[in-house]
Amino acid sequence: MKMDSDLLHSPAVGLAEEEEADMNDWKLPLAFMKKRHSEKIEGSKALAQSWRMKDRMKTVSVALVLCLNVGVDPPDVVKTSPCARLECWIDPLSMSPQKALETIGANLQKQYENWQPRARYKQSLDPTVDEVKKLCTSLRRNAKEERVLFHYNGHGVPRPTVNGEIWVFNKNYTQYIPLSIYDLQTWMGSPSIFVYDCSNAGIIVKSFKQFALQREQELEVAAINPSHPLAQMPLPPSMKNCIQLAACEASELLPMNPDLPADLFTSCLTTPIKIALRWFCMQKSAKLVPGVTLDLIEKIPGRLNDRRTPLGELNWIFTAITDTIAWNVLPRDLFQKLFRQDLLVASLFRNFLLAERIMRSYNCTPVSSPRLPPTYMHAMWQAWDLAVDICLSQLPTIIEEGTAFRHSPFFAEQLTAFQVWLTMGVENRNPPEQLPIVLQVLLSQVHRLRALDLLGRFLDLGPWAVSLALSVGIFPYVLKLLQSSARELRPLLVFIWAKILAVDSSCQADLVKDNGHKYFLSVLADSYMPAEHRTMAVFILAVIVNSYNTGQEACLQGNLIANCLEQLSDPHPLLRQWVAICLGRIWQNFDPARWCGVRDSAHEKLYTLLSDPIPEVRCAAVFALGTFVGNSAERTDHSTTIDHNVAMMLAQLINDGSPVVRKELVVALSHLVVQYESNFCTVALQFIEEEKNYTVPSPANTAEPGNLTPVRDSPAIPRLRSVNSYTNIRAATTARNLNKSLQNLNLNEEGGPAAFSPGNLSTSSSASSTLGSPDNDEYILSFETIDKMRRVSSYSSLNSLIGVSFNSVYTQIWRVLLHLAADPFPEVSDLAMKVLNSIAYKATMNARPQRILDSGSLTQSAPASPTSKGTHIHQAGGSPPMPSTSSSSLTNEVPKPPAREQTSTRPPYTPTLGGQAPHSHQFPRTRKMFDKGPEQAGEDGDEPGGHRNYISAALQTGLCDWSAKYFAQPVMKIPEEHDLESQVRMERQWRFLRNTRVRRQSRGITQRGVSRLDDQIFINRNPGVPSVVKFHPFNTCIAVADKDSICFWDWEKGERLDYFYNGNPRYTRITAMEYLNGHDCSLLLTATDDGALRIWKNFADQKNPEMVTAWQGLSDMLPTTRGLARRVSIYLDRSKQGGAGMVVDWEQETGLLMTSGDVRVIRIWDTDREMKVQDIPTGADSCVTSLSCDSQRSLIVAGLGDGSVRVFDRRMGPNECRVMTYREHGAWVVKAHLQKETDGHIISVSVNGDVRFFEPRTPDSINVLQTVKGLTALDIHPQANLFACGSMNQFIAVYNANGDVISNIKYYDGFMGQRIGAISCLAFHPYWPHLAVGSNDYYMSIYSAEKRLR
Repeated sequence: MKMDSDLLHSPAVGLAEEEEADMNDWKLPLAFMKKRHSEKIEGSKALAQSWRMKDRMKTVSVALVLCLNVGVDPPDVVKTSPCARLECWIDPLSMSPQKALETIGANLQKQYENWQPRARYKQSLDPTVDEVKKLCTSLRRNAKEERVLFHYNGHGVPRPTVNGEIWVFNKNYTQYIPLSIYDLQTWMGSPSIFVYDCSNAGIIVKSFKQFALQREQELEVAAINPSHPLAQMPLPPSMKNCIQLAACEASELLPMNPDLPADLFTSCLTTPIKIALRWFCMQKSAKLVPGVTLDLIEKIPGRLNDRRTPLGELNWIFTAITDTIAWNVLPRDLFQKLFRQDLLVASLFRNFLLAERIMRSYNCTPVSSPRLPPTYMHAMWQAWDLAVDICLSQLPTIIEEGTAFRHSPFFAEQLTAFQVWLTMGVENRNPPEQLPIVLQVLLSQVHRLRALDLLGRFLDLGPWAVSLALSVGIFPYVLKLLQSSARELRPLLVFIWAKILAVDSSCQADLVKDNGHKYFLSVLADSYMPAEHRTMAVFILAVIVNSYNTGQEACLQGNLIANCLEQLSDPHPLLRQWVAICLGRIWQNFDPARWCGVRDSAHEKLYTLLSDPIPEVRCAAVFALGTFVGNSAERTDHSTTIDHNVAMMLAQLINDGSPVVRKELVVALSHLVVQYESNFCTVALQFIEEEKNYTVPSPANTAEPGNLTPVRDSPAIPRLRSVNSYTNIRAATTARNLNKSLQNLNLNEEGGPAAFSPGNLSTSSSASSTLGSPDNDEYILSFETIDKMRRVSSYSSLNSLIGVSFNSVYTQIWRVLLHLAADPFPEVSDLAMKVLNSIAYKATMNARPQRILDSGSLTQSAPASPTSKGTHIHQAGGSPPMPSTSSSSLTNEVPKPPAREQTSTRPPYTPTLGGQAPHSHQFPRTRKMFDKGPEQAGEDGDEPGGHRNYISAALQTGLCDWSAKYFAQPVMKIPEEHDLESQVRMERQWRFLRNTRVRRQSRGITQRGVSRLDDQIFINRNPGVPSVVKFHPFNTCIAVADKDSICFWDWEKGERLDYFYNGNPRYTRITAMEYLNGHDCSLLLTATDDGALRIWKNFADQKNPEMVTAWQGLSDMLPTTRGLARRVSIYLDRSKQGGAGMVVDWEQETGLLMTSGDVRVIRIWDTDREMKVQDIPTGADSCVTSLSCDSQRSLIVAGLGDGSVRVFDRRMGPNECRVMTYREHGAWVVKAHLQKETDGHIISVSVNGDVRFFEPRTPDSINVLQTVKGLTALDIHPQANLFACGSMNQFIAVYNANGDVISNIKYYDGFMGQRIGAISCLAFHPYWPHLAVGSNDYYMSIYSAEKRLR
């Protein structure tokens, strides 16, 4: 599909190449586009769960009140002749009146007992007012808070009155006595259900509502005014929770058709199948079923509760249909209340739907309160008629000839309808109406497998589908199925349960209660199960043990730990990830599981996952090891040794390429810090002292002033756009609120942009804004202090602490935390700052006990805990105690972590950003620093509270909840990018067509040859001095970096698109940029000279730029002191030779990133795995200044500061991978370029202007060209065989491959005749013949070949 008209005019020759290029774009892998990069790492919002019945109820008592007075008709009803006579299927005139009354009463009770056999039934036959009162009050008394049913048959008394009365008798049956509904309400109380089978029954419902309203008002009056006479009376019960079913509207009489029973309404409610079949036979359509008579219906074989018999099957279908109609028509909460809360109420309401259908055909409208929408016309009734038809048509042969009964196809057909909905259904369409039937089908073994399969496919549509299924009432069914041993159900049940628990984890308790966890333990242990089903099983178990002690105990006994450890090395990454999370959760705050893990050396088995190729798996392993050391029970020497061992293993991940892993690492180390708090306090004090006494030469202070041009006098300094990296670059912390600091961007001459960088702000997210007293700023570690500490710690020795071996682990972990606090990814550094500050705060607080004791804010702190260990070591200065010389092992001297104390009764305080609160609730100030704490710490280990929760409560990464989202989202749906019709796919197609057009058109120009390149097509003043420029390969955007910000320009339109801050500390600067995925969704990589790499998205469009990821690409680079125009100073004064900063080269085909610079190695990162894959030693003593690689030949060419050009083959080992070294340049190599063709040459250029061509297989250059001396910048055009040199004397020369100058761009006759400064950087477009030039006086221009060529 061509998007653009000019794509059609392609020369026929280039077609094959064009298609090939197109295919290449589709094949190129994409970097940093996984979910962990595009989503915020957090769980999904919990859905409000309304499916769980908060108050399941039972109807425990039933009053059957029959006012028949057999043989005497009431005065206000004129009966037809013949007339409907049957009451409970008995003709009252066929026996003596008294016997008839008793028989009818007994029959009615039997009919109700079919639905609720356990209730207490009381009959009241032709009663008086007193008898009714006695009956109702006694039933309510026995029922307590449960439901009572009141059934009233008024066929032998006058109709209800408008005043709200029904009629009963006097003692000797000479008078009808009115009984007020108000009294009946008082005696029955609530909750109750009333059934009225009499003419004009709707009147009762109306009166009932009025009286209920009156009661509510009386209750309100009594509540407001206790002296009111109403308040002195016993309070009337509220009638809110009452349900009523009435046979007809207020103005209607009951039908008198002699073919129907007189109590048609009661028959529909209590014997639905019988009346439904009779009614079916009375319709005209029944003539289509030959041979079926009313007598035959009585003979249908089977029992109602046996689903295999005809009668039972009809009953089952009837239940399914009425349930389905109700679910589809009623609002959800009403459905829950009437059809799921109480078995008897649900049955009566299902049957009420039938009553509405049958009685409306006789002009009677049954009434209910709460009112239901009309259902008598619902399409599902036709399915019922069909099922009855199929059943009855078999009857004559079954009864006469005894043929076998053919089961109804109803359920199979409904499942097919559900399946059709699933293939077509979308979220915004109506939910599938067959859902309640799928539920019914789970009861039958015949259809169970298919029903579970379809149910699983439905749940896979997303959390909304799970909520719907739960609201239908699927839960008890799938819980019960876990008792089944059928192997074929396993995959389906595991899938369904994973879906349910991903949406509603509160089901963990139900599973453990019913021993459901054993089912999933056996699935996990079954090696024949496919990996994805074991993954779901282990996910379910991880939910069961998540912060749920009973679940942890149950799974520990079920041998979960051993099962998990066996599967740690499974090839399926998701399984490895969830096995690790599950382990981390089972021993989280649960010591028996931790010791079980120690016995199985679980921590050692987890170590292998720390180098897993999948970042999420590494993350899960860090999480598991973090909770492993984060247990709160009393420590022994053994466990301390293990903790140290784990800590040192974790410390190796300090330079992991994935911020997700490093965030988890900070949290894991924070657990350790909480455990060994006093030891860390000691280390912290030592570091704080060292930092005060030691001044580090900060690179920022020594920047040569000449290279920083002040900007104050420049016209309008553009405001930077504030950037929203996931946390608004450090804006999450109060102090680092960049938005403010960005607005007053103002470079001051002395030390670089002071107001600009986070380094100047005293930063501490956890302590700065919340530290009670005003004069304690000195205790807070700011970003600067931490950075300084990090550098001090690498210079000075710390052996002055207690014993070297004891100190080493804590000191090293402290160093790791210092390093993480300077992490380029804001979320990582913020977390690390919290940990460091919380310890620094405690250390300084504990070290100054005197000043603290007289402080006034000590309102609720607890006293220091008593201990039997003699006197405390308590020195005011906070210097550490000396170890006793006699101690045989240094580990014995480790001060034990302070046990949790009962501080005040308030909950542990978690700092909020900017919240001013006294810290005294966090930890007692009077606490001695090295106090061992109470000895019985182990016993109260599971009580929350105490100050240990200070850090851990605030520190969470959301990783586990985020990983769980995978199971809540559709798994079976094809992802959007593979769906040929999707928007994502169309956009990608459009981009690839655009790429092909750019490649083709630019090739047309370069093949004709470029003879001049001096047509200026763009010039503009950049907000900062350009230090690196980079063209986007396919759109008209160019990125220009200054020291610490990036500006984007559209060079075609000449307008600025974006300008944002890169987030690097103020003594560092950006030295390289690359576009990743330039052919598709572009990301921008920036490299700074402290070795940090940051990757940005959403730049140069309307959205806010966001940081996708960032990591320390080279760890041991300390930024060297230099100005901006480094090559200028190098040329002028060799002795001042500065560093090259960081140089990178990107290989899209393999996803590899080569990095080097002021280090002695070339480090290769695999962006897919986000880890370092190789360190190639350069074997030289100087820095790497330029890198170029070719993925086809696996070659890397590096230009070095000593003038050598070295060629490496990355397939070989570190010692033999340097395959060639050229030493022909006498000075700093400005650029080394490896051509991408199969026999491509190496082109290298040094500061002296000598351009040398090498063929990688020969030891000497094959060609040399001499250009101007004193090069400051150079670039080579990869397609057109051009190279451009920018030199000291402010002009640019462009050469072709033969070394002929094709253009000399004089730079002083620039824009508006003003003189333009020295050239700071230049770059060619990868395809077009465009050259971008940045100069030291902020200008940025682009030159191109003459117009007629373009």
